[in-house]
Amino acid sequence: MRKNAKEIKIIKSPAALQKFSKKMQAHGKSIGLVPTMGALHKGHASLIEMSAKNNDITIVSIFVNPTQFGANEDFAIYPRRLKADAKLCATAGANIIFAPEPQAMYPLPLQTFVHNPSLEHLYCGKYRPVHFAGVLSVVAKLFNISLPNKAYFGEKDFQQLHLIKKMVQDLNFPIKIIGAKTIREKSGLAISSRNEYMSPKEREAASSIYAGMITAKKCCKGRSTCLLPTELKNIIQKKIQQAGGKIQYIEIVNKNDLMPAKTTKNAVILLACYFGKTRLIDHLEL
Repeated sequence: MRKNAKEIKIIKSPAALQKFSKKMQAHGKSIGLVPTMGALHKGHASLIEMSAKNNDITIVSIFVNPTQFGANEDFAIYPRRLKADAKLCATAGANIIFAPEPQAMYPLPLQTFVHNPSLEHLYCGKYRPVHFAGVLSVVAKLFNISLPNKAYFGEKDFQQLHLIKKMVQDLNFPIKIIGAKTIREKSGLAISSRNEYMSPKEREAASSIYAGMITAKKCCKGRSTCLLPTELKNIIQKKIQQAGGKIQYIEIVNKNDLMPAKTTKNAVILLACYFGKTRLIDHLEL
């Protein structure tokens, strides 16, 4: 991160940001967008730094999007701390924070959503049925408002990243999507804004997620025939359950299309589980 961060500009109006981006485009400036829901951490900082290195202007959107939360999810309690987030953004090299209120993004109830009927109800979507339509729709709005050349997303939510790439391809957005490797704590736990919901004991136990996936991956190496997906899932499940975690799903999927894998070649582990009341997701390429 930069040691001498300049004061960062915060824009709350979608129209004002779009006007700014059009002006930057007219001056031949490249724009990078890092979409977030705030409560920023090292993972977000790495995305901002990547964008700042490769673009003239970096915009960080901070918006807790109501349309991607279902009933009884954590929308109301999701951490909101714009002042601290602005400091991290400035230090990491961002130029603009886009921090609209829900009324600015949705002056009327949203009626037009972006859907991926093939994938939005699989895996996380099975348990969060409105989630991905809300994600794709708000990301499409952010693209149209900020007009970026490139947009940066973490790979931790592998299904989300795949859906966004597919939307950009299918709908001809003139944007390059950059996926960045998951940033992890020393224990292996993927860094997430939701980690702060957990007690220290739960957080320690949650390191079993990565440990279980690594164990499964190692079982595939040095073998003439790899284990079947069901066998790998059992290895991961055992590791997490022994640590007190509650499995929501574990799936082995094809990397390129996210369809269930019959072998582990070019496959990815996707999973979601609970430690205490905190839902955690992760992935690992085999």
